[in-house]
Amino acid sequence: MNRAIISQRITSILAEIERLNNALYAMNTTDIQRYPDNYEVLSTDAALRAERITCRLRHLIYATTSIKKEEYLRSAETMQGIEISENDGILEIKLPCLLPKRRQRQSTEFLLDPFTSALSDYAAHHTMPQFQHCVVCFSHIYAQELPERRIRDYDNLELKQFLDVAASFILTDDNGLLCDAYNTTELGEKDCTRLFLMDSTQFPAWLAERQNGVKSISDF
Repeated sequence: MNRAIISQRITSILAEIERLNNALYAMNTTDIQRYPDNYEVLSTDAALRAERITCRLRHLIYATTSIKKEEYLRSAETMQGIEISENDGILEIKLPCLLPKRRQRQSTEFLLDPFTSALSDYAAHHTMPQFQHCVVCFSHIYAQELPERRIRDYDNLELKQFLDVAASFILTDDNGLLCDAYNTTELGEKDCTRLFLMDSTQFPAWLAERQNGVKSISDF
C-alpha cells in the first residue's frame, strides 16, 4: 500500500481517538444521577468509537503487514476472553460483552470475527456435537449494580449473524428451519453474553434447571 495512503488512514484513526478521548472526558464529568440520558448517549458514543477504531486498525494490519487475518483473530479472541466449553452435549460460548445493536456494521464486526475464529479453532481441536434440530439460547447478562433501564429489547440486538455462525458448526443441515433461537435476560456480576447450543430435546430440561439457578431470568 502506498505510504501516503497509510499515513492518511493513520491520521484518520488518530482523529477518531481524539474524539474518543473527548467522549470519555465528558463521561467523567457528567453526573449520571442527574443526567442519565446524557451519560447514556456519551457512553454509547465512546464504546462505538472504540469498536470502530479497533476494526479500522485490524484492516490496516491486514493490508500493510504479513499478519494474516486468521492469525490476528486468534489473538483477538484470546484478548477479548471468548470461552467455549461443552458439557453433556451442550456447547456453551461466553462472550465478554452484550451483543451490539442492529445495523451497526463495524460494532458487529468487532465481536463477530473473533467469535467465528474461536468456534473454528475449537472445532479444529474438539469433536463438535452435531444436531439435526437445535436450539440456541442467548442469555443476555447485565451487571446487577447498573440501572435496569439499560436492558434492551431483543429486537434491537444483532442476533441473526451470531446465530447463523453458531448453527453452521453444529447443524447436520444448514436449513434455518432446523435451528430455533431463544432469549433470556439475567442479572450478573458484569455484562456478558452466553450462548448455549443444544439438541432441541435437551432444551426443556436445560431451561428448567437454568430458571432455578440464576438470580433473574425473563419469561419467553
